[in-house]
Amino acid sequence: MIIVPVKEDSIDKALRKFKKKFEKTGVVRQLRSRQGYEKKSVTRRNTVKKAIFRNKLQNEGLSSL
Repeated sequence: MIIVPVKEDSIDKALRKFKKKFEKTGVVRQLRSRQGYEKKSVTRRNTVKKAIFRNKLQNEGLSSL
C-alpha cells in the first residue's frame, strides 16, 4: 500500500509523489507483461534487440565527442 502524507496546500506535490511511488512499484509494467503469453524465443529476441539499440545509442554518443 502506498502512503503519501498530504499537507493542506500541497495536493499537487502529493499527487506527483504518489505517481512516482506507484511507478517505482512496477504494477503497470507487471500487468502489461501478464496480458499475453510470450514464448521464450520471442522474449530473448526482444532483449537482444533492446541491447543492440542501447549499444547503438551509446556508440553514437561517443562518436560525437
